[in-house]
Amino acid sequence: MFDIPKLKHTTSGNFFLMAGPCAIEGEEMALQIAERLVAITDQLQIPFIFKGSYRKANRSRLDSFTGIGDEKALRILQKVGETFDVPTVTDIHESDEAAMAAAYVDVLQIPAFLCRQTDLLVAAAKTGKVVNIKKGQFLSGEAMRFAVDKVRESGNDKVILTDRGNSFGYSDMVVDFRNIPEMQATGAPVVMDITHSLQQPNQSSGVTGGKPALIETIAKAAIAVGADGLFIETHPQPSVAKSDGANMLALDQMENLLRKLVRIRQAIS
Repeated sequence: MFDIPKLKHTTSGNFFLMAGPCAIEGEEMALQIAERLVAITDQLQIPFIFKGSYRKANRSRLDSFTGIGDEKALRILQKVGETFDVPTVTDIHESDEAAMAAAYVDVLQIPAFLCRQTDLLVAAAKTGKVVNIKKGQFLSGEAMRFAVDKVRESGNDKVILTDRGNSFGYSDMVVDFRNIPEMQATGAPVVMDITHSLQQPNQSSGVTGGKPALIETIAKAAIAVGADGLFIETHPQPSVAKSDGANMLALDQMENLLRKLVRIRQAIS
């Protein structure tokens, strides 16, 4: 694993964790979630990166929540990083957002639907930040080598790949665990996005559904297969979250889950 500023516990032998709310809804909520996650990951010696989207650009309906304002949300992410001395990650959607977001966070994330957008990948690479590329729901793990090449050939070898399942029909996702070793063959660390893999998109209501009861199942399998990291969206009250509440993990369930996953990691090491 390459160096990420402020990333702790990197010699523990544990998987690393990207976790936080789907979207930044406000400063108090972000700090509350971060404080709890930092306490848990410090206790279990799990390298931790706080996740939060400063803006949600991909929503089914025009009236869906998209954010509290770009600069306001990015400043909250910066405050989380400074308050708890942890790295932060957020997603970008267009190439001109790369430099803006890079001024506030440590890792730039490329959304799954945009993983083939050359200009976006190159712009993220040129910031010098770590680039986390989510695998498109429409791609195999092996095909992600081309996205990795775009970043590396732009002068940045700090690349993470994240699987978030594959489209199965029109309104469901499935996880093909072959994607993990296939993407690891690129030499990049590979993360399993647990919660987005359990989405049920394109519901008739225009609000994405999910299967959060299977979070533990997918997480256990990902660690057993050898994923380098996990991505989990969490919220104190998923039912009132303004984005992706249907597939998020309740914050009070995080510690119990991570304890089980650490034991699995130790068993296979």
